Amino acid sequence: MRVKKLFILLFMVLLIGLLVAGGWFLTTINSLNGAGPLPQNKIVLIERGKGVSAIGDILEQEGVIRSALIFKIMVKLEADARPLKAGEYEFPAQVTQHDALEMMREGKVYDRKVTLPEGVTSWQVVETLKALTDMSGETTEIPAEGSLLPETYHYIKNDDRAALLSKMKDAMDKTVAELWPTREADSPVKNEQELLVLASIVEKETGVASERAKVAGVFINRLNKGMPLQSDPTVIYGITKGEIQDAGQGPLGRRLLTKDLEVDTPYNTYMNAGLPPTPIANPGRASIEAVLHPEKHDFIYFVADGTGGHVFARTLSEHNNNVARWRKIRKSQ
Repeated sequence: MRVKKLFILLFMVLLIGLLVAGGWFLTTINSLNGAGPLPQNKIVLIERGKGVSAIGDILEQEGVIRSALIFKIMVKLEADARPLKAGEYEFPAQVTQHDALEMMREGKVYDRKVTLPEGVTSWQVVETLKALTDMSGETTEIPAEGSLLPETYHYIKNDDRAALLSKMKDAMDKTVAELWPTREADSPVKNEQELLVLASIVEKETGVASERAKVAGVFINRLNKGMPLQSDPTVIYGITKGEIQDAGQGPLGRRLLTKDLEVDTPYNTYMNAGLPPTPIANPGRASIEAVLHPEKHDFIYFVADGTGGHVFARTLSEHNNNVARWRKIRKSQ
């Protein structure tokens, strides 16, 4: 009789245990696929180096999931071996645990980015990074002109500004190393530094993509003939050193004047033949490629045409006519 009662007692304990486990299992399944506790969209940072346990704790503390314990257990039990990626995630309101996991496995991070247009100076790059209040660290030095590759860079909250500058420099180094071996054998550009110098001039002379190789060809022709480059942007850089006036009136805060062409700096390519000593901006990949593969022609002059592009000339007489036409257009504007 006692044995029978003991057996019944053990059976009841086992049954209760199974019911509790079943309830926990149902609760777990519901927490995976049911609405989560997050009341509204929220950006959460998962720092690099955090493991599953630490990530579960962060998500529970931030109110994204109900239970870090269930999160950890389910990640371990699931057959999906994809790692959870670090970064910032904007979890939507009531995101399910399953969807939160998918976001982290696929790396669908909140997109913080900064886009640097071709032709920005290094001073401008530093000023841009200083203005990003979601970054950290001081930038005490201006990187060498022409050493940073303009493009879009992604970052996460509190990333270090100096580290991002280093990433930009590495990107430029990689680009130049890739493209330099493709140069044409008869190019007057002797080394990678000269490549960046001339590419920066091309970048500042035209914003029309289809003109880059043609403009590069003009400067190549001038170098081959021993003619001064006579580039206004180099004169401007000699005056500003890249610290431009950003009020909509050009880098000088006004038009370039005739007297500016008489300012004696190493960057005045009206007074000095050959290339200036350093780049005058940070050129993009397309301008670097244009210098390495310039358009073959016999133009040695160009001037604005009033539409954003330029008109090219072979002789000084032809060029003077184009300049007179441009002055009329500018006066009418």
